[in-house]
Amino acid sequence: MIKGSVLRDSMISGANSIANQRSQVDELNVFPVPDGDTGTNMSMTIGAAKRDLAALPDDCTVETASKTAASCMLRGARGNSGVISSLLFRGFSKALAGKKEASAADIAKAFEMGVAAAYKAVMKPTEGTMLTVARMGAEAAAAASTEDPVEMFEIILAAAKEALAKTPEQLPVLKKAGVVDAGGAGFVTILEGMLSVLKDGIIVEAEEATQSKKPSTSAAGRGVFTDDLMRVEDIKNGYCTQFLVNKNAGASCEKLRAFLESNGDSVVVIEDDEVINCHVHTTDPGKVISYALQFGYLTSFKIENMHEQFLARQAQGKGLEKQAEAERNPGKQKFQYSAVDPDMKYGFVAVAAGDGLRDVFTDIGVNAVVSGGQTMNPSTEDILEAVQSVPAETVFVLPNNKNIIMAAEQSVKLADRKVVVLPTRTIPQGITAMLNFDESRSAEENNIAMMQAADRVATGLVTFAARNSDYEGHKIKQGEILALENGKLSFTDKEISHAAYKLTRALVRKDSSFVTLISGCDVSTEDADKLATQLSEKLGPNIEVTHLVGGQPVYYYIISVE
Repeated sequence: MIKGSVLRDSMISGANSIANQRSQVDELNVFPVPDGDTGTNMSMTIGAAKRDLAALPDDCTVETASKTAASCMLRGARGNSGVISSLLFRGFSKALAGKKEASAADIAKAFEMGVAAAYKAVMKPTEGTMLTVARMGAEAAAAASTEDPVEMFEIILAAAKEALAKTPEQLPVLKKAGVVDAGGAGFVTILEGMLSVLKDGIIVEAEEATQSKKPSTSAAGRGVFTDDLMRVEDIKNGYCTQFLVNKNAGASCEKLRAFLESNGDSVVVIEDDEVINCHVHTTDPGKVISYALQFGYLTSFKIENMHEQFLARQAQGKGLEKQAEAERNPGKQKFQYSAVDPDMKYGFVAVAAGDGLRDVFTDIGVNAVVSGGQTMNPSTEDILEAVQSVPAETVFVLPNNKNIIMAAEQSVKLADRKVVVLPTRTIPQGITAMLNFDESRSAEENNIAMMQAADRVATGLVTFAARNSDYEGHKIKQGEILALENGKLSFTDKEISHAAYKLTRALVRKDSSFVTLISGCDVSTEDADKLATQLSEKLGPNIEVTHLVGGQPVYYYIISVE
């Protein structure tokens, strides 16, 4: 049987494990746009429970330990991967309710209930993600006959690892990039940390000191390099080397992996029946390639100088640094609780980054603006505090980012007033939704009308590539300008204004009447005004072009077309 103190320590160990590995998990993301990365979001979510878990006494029950973790993770959930993680652990809490110790059957039931809750929360579950990895672990537990809870956990972890290795076969984008699913890898990392306690009684120690030598991967600053954190000369294995080995008969994947690990770092080796996909950071690509030839013929080479990557990312990091500063000063994000005022029927909370955008939302009637967005996904608790600060009977929440919607939805069941989450995916959708609010309508009628208006808005985003990528037919180099049309990568460019002009022209339709350019913190007002004038002249008198200074990081321009 597993005691409460052991389960407590195992979850602390799991939190430390993902915290130590979050940079590596972040690097598995295949989409090149700067974002709130998977490893960071999962680490911050389970990390939200560490302090409360550590305060539990040694005679605590498994019910208390699991309930404490579930409650803290629910409130601290960030991003979709964080919310899913919190739901998986909520299954533990429900399965262990009323229990002092946990048996093997209890552990199996905990995984089963966690997976059920996570799948229920995702509207269209995609196989080949962390959901699959967790589900395969739960299914292995259901089929196991052991009565030893530690052995049960080992069976679950083994099945989860096997499922993780197969994710590239389920999602072609992973296979093409030569990586496994980031969320699944994060989940396995947490389980490994937990098993360290369950099996060996060893809590994985947090490695804050070593993390400070790595690029910042906080939710507000993925890939931000600063001189006090890291210098270009600190990169010891300077060549990112990738290739495919078309296997000879009897080729040993493990032998090749061992060689790569002894001659570099950041090793990823994925094998199927025909090929071995290899990734390594090394000082000598030639040595690695020469050794690999004994296992088969090589194809799909890619060797890149990481010193150049470092300098390119450093040059593009201003916006991310400003967003990171917002996270380093969480006091600005505190909201004071307000009791519901019966005379105030409706209120509004929006998520946005940048002083200009904060002012825009405030001017159109938003009561509380949560600082956050791309690269910094606010937690459920951040959103809940904002909701509870608005003394309205019904509070509408506009997440304005697809990776924040799930966290916002978790606040519905925690608030002491009615909360309606409008699933706005972009800033322009949020602005348009607010402009279509009608106080004479019911909450349900407003919900429908506001989202119908939001869905008619076309959104363009101009940002930069945070990493090299081969994505949806685009060969992308780190630092290139990216143009996204309604969330999809449209094209790459070398110049910001040209990309914004070209993207806006592509978004405009015959029935378009309004174009709004929202300039970011790394664009001068002069350049943005010049672009607005150019567009106004080219688009003609039937389309009104407006420039707003948003001050947002990450995105040079956010473009709204209606």
